[in-house]
Amino acid sequence: MYYSDGYTNIKKGEIMLITIIRTVILYVFIILAVRLMGKRQLSELQPSELVITLIIADIASLPMENIDKPMLSGIIPTLVLVACEIFISIFMMKNTFFRKLICGSPVTVIENGKILRDRMASLRITTEDLYVQLRQQGIFSIGDIEYCIVETNGKISVLQKPEKRTPSAEDLNIEIKDSGLEVVVINDGEFLESSMKINSTSKDEINKILNKKQINIKDIFIMTYNKNGDYNIIKK
Repeated sequence: MYYSDGYTNIKKGEIMLITIIRTVILYVFIILAVRLMGKRQLSELQPSELVITLIIADIASLPMENIDKPMLSGIIPTLVLVACEIFISIFMMKNTFFRKLICGSPVTVIENGKILRDRMASLRITTEDLYVQLRQQGIFSIGDIEYCIVETNGKISVLQKPEKRTPSAEDLNIEIKDSGLEVVVINDGEFLESSMKINSTSKDEINKILNKKQINIKDIFIMTYNKNGDYNIIKK
């Protein structure tokens, strides 16, 4: 059986194969394009980043769905949008007014335990939405809050009143030994050299531990290590 909509005498199976190959190529390309724009979760995107991400997704779908369209019809607009986003990001770093124009500014909505209703209204945030975010941060009483600020990405930052804050080791005059960052140095039987560099660890040091424990690296699911030499091994 043959398919004749724009492609005479091309089998349906061949059309499907072409579609799959184009989809995989565009998928890899879009991932690289998004990586160029930086590392952010969807909830942390600024307005300009969110708009461009949505447009890129829409543009990329066109050559995937219609093989009559050349792949460049998806790739070139995507490159232009990524270039625009990078340029805008750099310009926002240099120009405070432009950054505020595009991203807005943080807004204080609670001050000294009192809700600033006019600012809530300007942001179109309901008290229910605010309470949900406060509860997610473990705060159940507005009276405990000294400042609550809505950031430009829509999330809130909260500073509790001094008497409600968790005391630190410095407040309690307690000296805590710094064990450094615990990192994964072996994952599924393989060394993670990038993680070892964080704690200035070498393969030789890790191998000495494994030889002492008589454990083969291939038998390890996860091994963590910190700068004090403390480690934890989970076998497969």
